Amino acid sequence: MNDPIPAWQCIGCGRIEAPQTCIGVCQDRKVFLVPMTDYQEALDTIQQLLGEIDSMQRVLTRLACSTPREGQWEVSYRAAQVEAKALLAGS
Repeated sequence: MNDPIPAWQCIGCGRIEAPQTCIGVCQDRKVFLVPMTDYQEALDTIQQLLGEIDSMQRVLTRLACSTPREGQWEVSYRAAQVEAKALLAGS
């Protein structure tokens, strides 16, 4: 990834200037610009991680909300273990 480029963005009109502020008629806040490819790569990674979190949350919810029948706890545990291992292998 490339380093972010410091710039100034007007809080009113949205104008962006770099590397310094304008003549002072606007109110500027410092912002950092990054290449679109870096931004898209980070966004794709975030989307992938959110999908993995969602899948793992479903397994945890099922595990937390289920009660095995008498004498069947080990079968339930092994099934949850297989599902969890499959999720971890895919990540």
